[in-house]
Amino acid sequence: MARIAIIGGGNMGEALLAGLLNSGRPARDLVVAEKSAGRAEYLTRTYSVRVAPLADAAETADFLVLAIKPSDVESVAAEIAAVTAAADATRAEQVLISVVAGVTTSFYESRLTAGSPVIRVMPNTPALLGQGVSALAAGRFATAEQLSQAAELFTSVGSVLTVPETQIDAVTAVSGSGPAYFFLFVEALVDAGVAAGLSRAVATDLAVQTMAGSAAMLVDRVHAARSEQSGRPDTATVELRAMVTSPGGTTAAGLRELERCGLRAAVAAAVESAKTRSEQLGITAE
Repeated sequence: MARIAIIGGGNMGEALLAGLLNSGRPARDLVVAEKSAGRAEYLTRTYSVRVAPLADAAETADFLVLAIKPSDVESVAAEIAAVTAAADATRAEQVLISVVAGVTTSFYESRLTAGSPVIRVMPNTPALLGQGVSALAAGRFATAEQLSQAAELFTSVGSVLTVPETQIDAVTAVSGSGPAYFFLFVEALVDAGVAAGLSRAVATDLAVQTMAGSAAMLVDRVHAARSEQSGRPDTATVELRAMVTSPGGTTAAGLRELERCGLRAAVAAAVESAKTRSEQLGITAE
């Protein structure tokens, strides 16, 4: 079984570690590199996994997952390059998987050994509960098999899809930032419920459970459409909204106000702004 080194024991690194262990990956095949002594001790105690210096972790790994801050990428990439250069030429090719926001595959390819396979991944925060979605993009030298193996790793923390790297900034704007859009909408719905006469506790319970149940309905409808070919997954939201909306009823009145106030335009502007900011923050090979 492939050996995996997770560089960085923060939230996303820990989420992947927990997901891999929960999916049956043996702890002996995992190692974590974490600079903070306190965090390293916590990971060892909680997951019974080996924590090692970066060079040791990278030396024997088949997959090297970077879950670090963008400000640390330059120094970490240099250390990995040094380890790779000194490695036995007969060892299997090491795949670098980056979950670092804004850092392109070309950045790593320009600093590692020529022809090193790199895969870029954009997960989102629901991965902390195993309910995330991760978009993978292959660099120039990553093979289809390596991309498939990387995808298998991230199924431990949610669903996985593959996109061209040119779409990663758009992915960031939709799924990376999406949880915050959702939380803001729930916050607004709670405030509106309070304004309508509910207590904040009751409004919160109603809004949160309504969103959770609605999401479950949508997931079920999309999965059914894909597995049974009983409909189009991309029209699931339209179909479910129509199911809830009676002609001339309360829901229709509420939806009319959301449309009048420009909900769709606001969402489109938010996604476009987040995409532009992701492009501005990008770290490339230059």
